[in-house]
Amino acid sequence: MSNGSPFRSFPDGPDGPDGPGAPDGAAGPDPHRTRRSSVTAMVVLAVLIPAGFTGWLLTRPGDGGGGGDPAGATARPSESRPAERAPGAPRPSDVTPGPAAGGDQPLAGRVVVVDPGHNPGNRDHPREIARSVPIGTGSKECDTTGTATDSGYAEAEFTLDVARRIRTLLERDGATVRLTHDGDRPWGPCIDERAEIGNRAEADAVVSVHADGAPSGARGFHVILPGRVREGGADTTAITGPSRALGEHVADAYARETGNAPADYIGGGSGLDVRSDLGGLNLSTVPKVFVECGNMRNARDAGEFTDARGRARTAEGIADGIARYLSEAD
Repeated sequence: MSNGSPFRSFPDGPDGPDGPGAPDGAAGPDPHRTRRSSVTAMVVLAVLIPAGFTGWLLTRPGDGGGGGDPAGATARPSESRPAERAPGAPRPSDVTPGPAAGGDQPLAGRVVVVDPGHNPGNRDHPREIARSVPIGTGSKECDTTGTATDSGYAEAEFTLDVARRIRTLLERDGATVRLTHDGDRPWGPCIDERAEIGNRAEADAVVSVHADGAPSGARGFHVILPGRVREGGADTTAITGPSRALGEHVADAYARETGNAPADYIGGGSGLDVRSDLGGLNLSTVPKVFVECGNMRNARDAGEFTDARGRARTAEGIADGIARYLSEAD
């Protein structure tokens, strides 16, 4: 839209050269010339008025408006020219699709907590993350910095990126999704607080996103399930069954979406592992699993992690596994 006036400007107004502001001393009008001008003007008006009226009838807008366009020529919204993309705006292919046509949101009413493992700021807070917290079977440090690829891409950066992508996918299908942190705190939270966030949310499913730091020759993903723990204020009795179902769905969907094989160094090729030494699982009262998306020290796995398309496939696999679990958990 132009910022200028929509009206034409006329530099010679009423006080222009031919108006009342003409210079003093100009010659007066000739009476014979005035009569001839009057007759000429009447003839011109006699010709122009009917023609103008006919033109008005031909160009008069219809009842639906149209601003002078012929009747029926008004553009429909679907026929309008698409707006040009602003510089720096995402291309349509970069934008995650919205809800399915018809407003189908199969996860409406479901609550999911996604836990991005570690925190990029942990490295700057060694004292805070080193303090001990209870995990049911004993105690562990509040959190760690996590691992990294050989090129220096941090696990904490990877997990936060993937967690945000998972949130977008699940929210598209109607789920209420909460992250345990979203780059909004300088460090942490501690592992016991991470478990408590899922518990307070009464989440239908919790997934903690991680990547392993195994020897470079090891490759593949695995899902960690909670073992049976009943000590130190922890009791996983009620969640081991549903957590296994969640883990199996995630492992199956992850393999399908990413094309990656289960870990060749743990779990016997099943893609599943059971542990009782992780506070995030021991202290959970809702179905929860950890996903080790691969080995950051392995060149092929690291290539997936550092590629945005690889992270997108990772998020799709985890989100699809969660959705399939929730669809069968009624």
